[in-house]
Amino acid sequence: MASTRPFPYVISGIHAQIGDVMTVEEWAELARIPHRHLPGKYVSGVDIKRILGVHGKSWDAGRQRFAEMGTIVEVARKALASAHLEPEDVEHIIVSTCSPHQIMLDQDGFTLARDIGIPDSVAPLQMGAGCAGLGRAAALLAHMSVENALVLCYNLGSPWAIDTDGNPLSTYIDNSHHPFANTLWCSGALFSDACTAMVFKRDHDSPGFFLYSRDSHSFGEEPGFHDPLIHYPGGGIDHPPGRPGSAELSAFGLNGKALARYYAGGMMLNHRALSTAMPDYVETVRRIYTHQAGPALVEDFAQLAGLPPGKAPTNVRQLGNLVSAATPTLFYADCLNKEIANGDLACFSVVGAGPERGAFIAPVSIPGEVTASQPAVPRPLDAR
Repeated sequence: MASTRPFPYVISGIHAQIGDVMTVEEWAELARIPHRHLPGKYVSGVDIKRILGVHGKSWDAGRQRFAEMGTIVEVARKALASAHLEPEDVEHIIVSTCSPHQIMLDQDGFTLARDIGIPDSVAPLQMGAGCAGLGRAAALLAHMSVENALVLCYNLGSPWAIDTDGNPLSTYIDNSHHPFANTLWCSGALFSDACTAMVFKRDHDSPGFFLYSRDSHSFGEEPGFHDPLIHYPGGGIDHPPGRPGSAELSAFGLNGKALARYYAGGMMLNHRALSTAMPDYVETVRRIYTHQAGPALVEDFAQLAGLPPGKAPTNVRQLGNLVSAATPTLFYADCLNKEIANGDLACFSVVGAGPERGAFIAPVSIPGEVTASQPAVPRPLDAR
């Protein structure tokens, strides 16, 4: 079991932005996914609800909100404002995304640091991370001696699934090369758009702690877990651009069975480690923000861990899987709705592609106003 270590920070700022919220019926009409068993028919919203459990999507169908960096920059600035900080106060910036605007040379990190106004002396750290990106960011931050850190998590699913005219990209609907070709449509139907920014302020008196594990050598009492959960084999040296088949391999494919096994096992390992470090953590923290992999997985974990009603909010049925932005979006909504306040302890527990998992507990201490964004982030539901 991964051991816990001190996390000498408080959460001092937050902001988030989602796309337009649409029903899965509306998304299905937009995506027009051919039905494999009914020639001439398309996958319907009813099919998506039955298979994936999601009822709504956060989606930038008009490619206006997330097609450029401006929205992410605005989210970062508003998070800093809530922390009563200026860009020049930031000593470290971590960017977590698996859908960057530019693939190579960490250009998202460099562009964002410049446009936000962060000093040139600050080295950006960009992680090509999936759903557990926030957990990895916290683990890295815990080993740093910085006063103020900005952590950006964003997932931009719509630009990867639709073209500039709003039509679905053939990579996800007409693909015979990808190892998970038959279920590629699930990626568009499940993953959604969101951008979040969190500010962490160093506090040596913080009771916070964290844990992190890749689970490659062992997975609890089981052998190491080697499947990456999400398969995107195209675009690198193994399958470089221009080589036949590379374009078809440049798509996010879900290994559903491995993902379900890792989520259930990894989240329980996180829960047990947190319980060992703080036996009454479930009662002590105000909220537990769990990764929103899928409705059934989230609800099953809440029941298996015995979480009381109202303790673990969820938004995956309403918005889809927001990847590394999922838990910060839940936290942001709770701040707006006064469900969590300064002085409370917040717990974040995530698992994701890699595979990797992490969790941390930190106090909330946000000196400024947490402002609402448009469109409004809906009030989270109860995982139970």
